[in-house]
Amino acid sequence: MPNTLDPQLKRVLSERIRFYNELGIYDFYRREPAGATMEAAPLATTHEIQPEQRDLMTPRAKAAVAVPVVTEEDLFEVANPKPESGAADPAQALRLIRDDLGDCTRCRLHKQGRKQIVFGVGNPKAELMFIGEAPGADEDQQGEPFVGRAGQLLNNMIKAMGLRREDIYIANIIKCRPPGNRTPERDECETCSPFLMRQIAAIKPKAIVALGAVAAKTLLAINAPMSEFRGRWFDFRGTKLAVTYHPAFLLRDPRQKKETWKDLQMVMKELGMAIPAKGAE
Repeated sequence: MPNTLDPQLKRVLSERIRFYNELGIYDFYRREPAGATMEAAPLATTHEIQPEQRDLMTPRAKAAVAVPVVTEEDLFEVANPKPESGAADPAQALRLIRDDLGDCTRCRLHKQGRKQIVFGVGNPKAELMFIGEAPGADEDQQGEPFVGRAGQLLNNMIKAMGLRREDIYIANIIKCRPPGNRTPERDECETCSPFLMRQIAAIKPKAIVALGAVAAKTLLAINAPMSEFRGRWFDFRGTKLAVTYHPAFLLRDPRQKKETWKDLQMVMKELGMAIPAKGAE
């Protein structure tokens, strides 16, 4: 029998949310422990706000806690509803998320030479989503992910699967180019990835392919080598997630293209797609 959220802990969480709301902070994200499943049944709880607490809350915070009964998983979402929560379709939801992102200055990257934010591109109703690490120089210039040499290889990978670029959705862990294309810092990933999580929630893909170790480690919160990530499925927020090599790595080591094709075949099988005899070159 599932345990309900402890009432005292629930009150502490409510008070902490109220405190941050008063500071103008409304976005909260909880990282799941490594190996945790996202398919467990929700636990019914009651979100209690005392009258004296309500008097101190902003109008937005008051509206956020108007629903009397929530689940443990949805506690933060109820207290801090996202702009896209009432969107009519995924395309509108993505537009609202992009508007909420704005001309982002939430981390240091906006001061380190980025030209523009690279949000994401593709089919808002895509069954398959590719997630990379960060924009490069070409992406920063054009405002679209995977448009440089690595992007051309990704296009070939997608074509080899029997798909078109416009059939899928492509995004990155972070949306601004790190200086010199360096690896994103952990705090940069943690600051930016919540917007990616909202994109994933809006699109609801059947499968996600994490391209490279940075994407895999950030999404799964697991520090492991690629050898432990590849060749298996992970449950990620109710969606199947697979890991393969980043196209930029394949440009440096083309020998791994055959291994990448094996990963893509696993994805195609999961999606019920026919597997062509020849993979990406």
